Amino acid sequence: MKRIHRLLAACVLSLCAPSSVAHEGRPLHVEIEEQDGGLYRVSWRTPASVPTANAPDVVLPVGCIPARGQADAHALDRQVLYRCPAGLDGGRITIVYPLFNPSMATLIRFNRHNGERHVAVLSPQERSWTVPAAETVSGVATEYLALGIRHILGGYDHLLFVACLIFVARLPGRILITITGFTIAHSMTLALSALEWVRLPVPPVEAVIALSIVFVAREIAREQRDTFTWRYPIAVSSSFGLLHGFGFAAVLRDIGLPQIELPTALLFFNLGVEVGQILFVAGLLVLALAGKRILRLSQVGRHRQLEQIVAYGVGCLAVFWTFERLSIFAL
Repeated sequence: MKRIHRLLAACVLSLCAPSSVAHEGRPLHVEIEEQDGGLYRVSWRTPASVPTANAPDVVLPVGCIPARGQADAHALDRQVLYRCPAGLDGGRITIVYPLFNPSMATLIRFNRHNGERHVAVLSPQERSWTVPAAETVSGVATEYLALGIRHILGGYDHLLFVACLIFVARLPGRILITITGFTIAHSMTLALSALEWVRLPVPPVEAVIALSIVFVAREIAREQRDTFTWRYPIAVSSSFGLLHGFGFAAVLRDIGLPQIELPTALLFFNLGVEVGQILFVAGLLVLALAGKRILRLSQVGRHRQLEQIVAYGVGCLAVFWTFERLSIFAL
């Protein structure tokens, strides 16, 4: 019986302790509106379950001075006009409760006067948020150019497809035309999908991209050289390039697009993809020339053997990717 009494007493004490207050379902709402002249209007609404003595305060970075505010410091709904000569970029917005942490989430909305918006949700344990830097043309261009280069150089399926196109095109002029067709095609669908004018489900698109590699690898492995693929490689590269563009767009959506400099982000991400693609093609051609001299691939038999090895190796890998990707959306 004594053990039951002690258990009940412990439960009552835990419920009464301020540090163990149950999580409030409704969050603290904080809205920061940037105005001209370095002014920021900060307003916040606190749920009624929070005692007025524990009403939170929203503290802006050092250097921000209240220009006008509400007199009652314990009001649950408050609004203060701050003057921040240095702006808020990179500064920390801090939520301060005078008595105890009520285990409440915080929703912060930050609106710039140019239309750029940021939304942050802080967990009950988080009490600060760093304001992101404002978007600039040069900053967005540099960031998305690097993202495009990194993506294409890490996208082995896209690179293998390009490598197969080089095998089919063979001659420098045909390689240039074929790769250009692939570039124009995936640039079109990348823009259309990123802008959400056209949207396809990602898993089937990824599976068909793998199938496109299987198709071109099969053409390389075949003895026939008078098929449509060999006669018109630009038609094949352009057709499948449309699908590859949807794959690029899926990655770009995962990365996220800026709100203001959207055309700049699309342009430079695409340019980054092309820079990475050019680096890959150039490296592949240099490697092919070096291999031709070292292995004496000028002999037709040896050249054909290498083609067969590459075609079957790439084809088997692409078949594996196809089944792997089909299994994802078939479940």
